[in-house]
This record gives sequence, structure tokens and C-alpha cells, in this order.
Amino acid sequence: MTGSGPWQLDATGAQAIIALAAARSTDIPIDYEHQTLMAERNGLPAPAAGWIDPRSLEWRADGLYGQVAWTAAASAAIDADSYRYLSPVFPYDAETGAVLDLLHVALTNTPAIDTAITELAAARAGRGASEATPPKENTVDREKLIAKLGLAAEATDEQIDTALAALKASAADAAAFRTALGAKDDAKPAEAVAALKASSATAPADMSQYVPKDVYEETTQQLAALKANSNTAELDALIKEGLEDGRIPGKKTADWLRTQGIAACKAHLDGAPSIAALKTTQTQGKAPEGAETKGDDKLTETELAVCKGMDISPEAYRKANPVPAA
Repeated sequence: MTGSGPWQLDATGAQAIIALAAARSTDIPIDYEHQTLMAERNGLPAPAAGWIDPRSLEWRADGLYGQVAWTAAASAAIDADSYRYLSPVFPYDAETGAVLDLLHVALTNTPAIDTAITELAAARAGRGASEATPPKENTVDREKLIAKLGLAAEATDEQIDTALAALKASAADAAAFRTALGAKDDAKPAEAVAALKASSATAPADMSQYVPKDVYEETTQQLAALKANSNTAELDALIKEGLEDGRIPGKKTADWLRTQGIAACKAHLDGAPSIAALKTTQTQGKAPEGAETKGDDKLTETELAVCKGMDISPEAYRKANPVPAA
């Protein structure tokens, strides 16, 4: 909440805040220049500078403390002394000024509360409380600043603050990028990228992720052989089933289907009717009356059904399955 204080926080109030924080499942965010509060108005992102573990909060004689995990960019900015203070955001009792909760925190150089308890150096390095350094008096030409930031001449103070915060965040990100690449502090982005390419080009490959070519080829051949054997076994089973239920009229058709492969065999079996008469010999081995004579190229009803099921012409079928000699 906004306000000029004074704000009050004692051991009792701190314990209530600690209990509220511990009941939440998320960490307490730290942003840059309170951008979390301004994001809806200015439409800019609010990247995190760090996170406070709510379960680490504890009350000490001089205030409320918590464990912070800084992002790489924020850590670089703090090391470079680009940011020095923390500014908490909290609701409070308008009459008593008692702090009621801790919502989030911001990295800033202009905190609203006493700088003696917001300096970052001690919190980041884990040392004892250090004496705050009073801010220096600086005068800035407003028009020149607006021009440098690329803003319109009528830019508001809020727009200027937002642009400065974004500029600081970009500088911190660039510093963190250079540090990660091991580049010099004054290295340009192109030089840093070149350093990254050079390091990746000289880095040895992890050979544990590869196998010798001979081993790969042998494995591939074995897999192909297994697949071929599996296909052959499946085709044999289909042909056997078709012979038994009459959908394949005889050995010639079976041999022909074997040369066509599994897909053609399945298509034939799906379209051919199961003919029970082919399972037994109803004429005791004698040719039935009206049966085809030697050399007759006419197809039986069963063979015509096969042609229909396989979508082939009678001529093509007879060519592949000639009438056997007597």
C-alpha cells in the first residue's frame, strides 16, 4: 500500500506475518523498482530479481529477516553496486501503522523506509549490519535524460522511472551474460557470442553418448532380420488359415500369395468367402459332373470369388494359376 508512515512492526506482528507467509505455497518475489505494481499500467514485464523463502522468515531485534535466492542478473547488478536497497510492499493499519503482511519486495535505490535497515550489502554477503551510505546529491537535466531514454518530450516521471528500470535490468542481464561466458567486463555482445562459439567448438564431444559404426550397423541388420522373420511367420500363418477355411483354394494360389506379401494376402483373405465345401471332398475324388476338363481356362465359382476379393481379372488369375496337367 502507499503511504508515508510511520509504520510499526514488533515481534507479535512479525509472528503473524511469518504465519501468513508459511501458509502460502509460493515464494515471495523480489522485482526491480516495484515493476510488479506498475505492470498493469505500463504494460511492461516484471522480471524477478530474486525469491524469498517464506519458511525462512524470522524476527530479530532489528527487524524481519528471510533467506533470498538471487537471479544471476540481480546478483551481478548488486555486485556492481547498481542496486543497493530493498523496498518492501505491505498492507498496514491506517490508524496504527501496524504492518499486516509482506506481499513482495523490490530492488531500488530510493526506498520509502529508512535506508539503515534496507541496505543490501549485509543481506547478500551474510555479514553483520553495515552502516548505510547516504545518497549523493545529483542534478540531472530532465530534457537531456528524456532524449537519452528515447521518450516523448512530455514523458511523465513514472515513464522515466520505468525506462530507467528497464535500462538497469538490461545492463544487469548483459553483465550476467558476460560473466557466464567468462568474457571481459567491457566485451561487446558480438565478442561475447564469439567467445561462446569458440568454447563450444573446442569442447570435446561426450563419446559415452555414441556407439561404434560397426556396432550400429550390426544392430540394424539384426533388427531387419528379426522383422523379416516375423513377417514370414505371419504370412505363413495367414496362408495356413486361408487354406483351412477355403478362402485360399489351393497350393498354387497359396504360393502366389506368398510372393505378393502380407498386405496382398490380407486383402485376399478379407475379400474371399470362407467355402466349407473346399475342406472336404464330396465326390470321393471323382470329378463332379460338368467339371472343367484338362486345358479348360474357365474359372470355378470359387476362383471367381477369389478374383473378386483380390480385385484382379480372371485372365490374370489363370495366368498365375494355370490348370494342372492330368
